[in-house]
Amino acid sequence: MTALSTAHATLTTLAAEGEHVDNHPSISPFMTGGGALVILLLLLWVTTRFNRDR
Repeated sequence: MTALSTAHATLTTLAAEGEHVDNHPSISPFMTGGGALVILLLLLWVTTRFNRDR
């Protein structure tokens, strides 16, 4: 076997064994998006409070 075919066989084996499904029921996309929106709105509010002279 050449080095290329050995590497291909190894990577194929690792790809088949490394199947990982990322389903975490504790992480809700709506809560993550809502939290990010609240943080960004808070940062916008703070920025506009410090920029009153304009």
